[in-house]
Amino acid sequence: MRKVKKFCSSFLIIVMTIIFLSCSNSETTKTNKEKNESVAGNGKVVYQGTAMGYNDLINVDVTLEDGKILDVKVTGHNETPGIGGELKDIDGKVVTNGGESPITLIPRLMKENNSINIDTVTGATVTCYGIEHAVVDAMVNAGLRVDAVSSATEENQDFKNNSELILSDDEKTKLEKYLTKVNFNIKNEDETTDVVVIGGGGAGLTAAISAAKNNANVIIVEKNGEIGGNTLVCGAIYNAPDSELQKKLTMSDEKMGVVEKALSENPINDEHKQLQDKVRAELEEFKKKNPDGKSGVFDSENWFALQTYNGGDKIGNLSLIETFANNAFKTLELLKSMGFKIYDSISQGAGALWERTHTSVMPMGTGIISTLLNEIKKHDNIKVLTYVEAKGIITNENKEVVGVKCIDKNKNEFTISTNKGVVIATGGFSANKEMLNKYNTKWKDLDNATTTNRETSSTGSGIDMGINVGANTVDMSQIQLLYLGNVKNGKLTRYPKRDVNAVDEIIFINKEGKRFVNEGDRRDVISENILNLDENFFYILESGDGDDYVNIYGPDFESADGFSFKYLVDNEYIYVGDTLEELCTKINVPVETLKATIEDFNKCVDGEKKDDFGRTLYSTKLTKGPYVATPRKVSVHHTMGGLKINDKAQVLDTNNNVIKGLYAAGEVTGGIHGANRLGGNAVADITIFGTIAGENIAKE
Repeated sequence: MRKVKKFCSSFLIIVMTIIFLSCSNSETTKTNKEKNESVAGNGKVVYQGTAMGYNDLINVDVTLEDGKILDVKVTGHNETPGIGGELKDIDGKVVTNGGESPITLIPRLMKENNSINIDTVTGATVTCYGIEHAVVDAMVNAGLRVDAVSSATEENQDFKNNSELILSDDEKTKLEKYLTKVNFNIKNEDETTDVVVIGGGGAGLTAAISAAKNNANVIIVEKNGEIGGNTLVCGAIYNAPDSELQKKLTMSDEKMGVVEKALSENPINDEHKQLQDKVRAELEEFKKKNPDGKSGVFDSENWFALQTYNGGDKIGNLSLIETFANNAFKTLELLKSMGFKIYDSISQGAGALWERTHTSVMPMGTGIISTLLNEIKKHDNIKVLTYVEAKGIITNENKEVVGVKCIDKNKNEFTISTNKGVVIATGGFSANKEMLNKYNTKWKDLDNATTTNRETSSTGSGIDMGINVGANTVDMSQIQLLYLGNVKNGKLTRYPKRDVNAVDEIIFINKEGKRFVNEGDRRDVISENILNLDENFFYILESGDGDDYVNIYGPDFESADGFSFKYLVDNEYIYVGDTLEELCTKINVPVETLKATIEDFNKCVDGEKKDDFGRTLYSTKLTKGPYVATPRKVSVHHTMGGLKINDKAQVLDTNNNVIKGLYAAGEVTGGIHGANRLGGNAVADITIFGTIAGENIAKE
């Protein structure tokens, strides 16, 4: 991938490709062709090619005849659904109203234009180059020596005889027919609508749907080539009190202690006291109805709000937090009515602090984005513009928002005027190093930090646009790190499903084979403990025990983002041993130390002792293989600060007055999560306040 990124300029690729036709040893070419060609049913010769994409190798079949590209098909890939690969819904149908994926778009345009020089899909550049390089590889196998200087096979080049790279005029002419630059057919002009939603992630889509249901005409502008934003790569866990599912759980003494501790704290203001009083009354009622604690776990909207407030160090705005908590279950039911599928069980997600986490049945955020896009199909009053970047918000002489300045991928500048206003839903700034360094006071150093988020979707642009029209900001220094980044690039990918939504069945160990933290603690607490380790990474350890165990050797096992067991092992995202001895050999951890760690942990599960780190959530002892160790590290995950809003999702100015016509929802806003976002609160946040913003802007 490093080599692909090195050559991410289309111009460079064209120049390199123009000089690629040096003839090789005929015997080598013959061998390559024999291994990488087949005959199709129509008698045409099909050449195979391979190159690295974003996640893994991309395989293509290319049919060439008389200087023409007759067909290009991607035959194998592991690109991220909705970004590089096709987005599918719960029924397996490809969803295209949010944009066409590179896996089908680039091959189609190559065939239609007889060119390998196709513009890239914004937000999926590496995948696009991967496809192009795979096609180049196939052309090499057809006898065209594209590999001489192509970045797709750069590591295999031999530069010893540069004279071989000199092409004749005939050779150049032969190649130039494949090099005509093909730009996407994008043309936008000034227009007027009721509402513009900036950003096509979960917050933007729910805002658009909500506004459309309230009879507003809506235009969504998304700078990437496909709708989905950062929501596509989230863990897709959603917190909400759910009395029916929570009846299946048990209220242990440890859990009761967590609630009582929160209620015993001295309130810092009247609002805090009132919330404690509400929870106290609900808890007493729960105890009367459930004296043995075995008929469900205590929860309520008020307890959810109090935990969110406390979990954020009481920095958040309690009015916003209560609006959030009071609408969580209702919004989840709304999503389910649209077709969003969740497992019929509830858990405690990573950093969620309580067993109220619902999990999508589809990988990552594909379930929620495909659901929302299918809902958008039902509304003729929603228009989706991809490859369009909002550059600024337009206000009139009264400082009311009246439109958005935009520019599309082909550099066409245009204006969308609004009758009602604008919803900013552009996400946070975790991929913007300049903003991170500007606002960070929480962590020692973020200069070299990786991020779990999409680089094109977490740039902070919406915050800047809001500031430029007088918006206030809040909690900008509150930056969250998450301990679930893979050790290769820090992304929230390639992990077994239990690692993020089954805290009760796993432990964290360091290189010495020892636990070092409460696995159910706050995300910032766990992250800080990891940063204090000498190696700055750790292993999530799970065993072949537990109700959620899925046979890792079976056909049903896959990572949370859909990768196979073989892929995870071959690429060292996980290490597996049928015995502890075998696993410890692979990860270089002292086996006797790990055995002692597990023995101590199992005593906690059996209730023989209290956990040394204060853990309260147990369900499963670690007793048998196969044992799986997943190496993880800390990455920037969420920026809790952003534009200041009220509980109607209206953006406030620096005097805390409403900016008429300006709304915001999702990670672009601040005030809800305080100093630490609870795991599972983000998807709830974006959909709750997206819905609120859409409804209110339509009715304004």
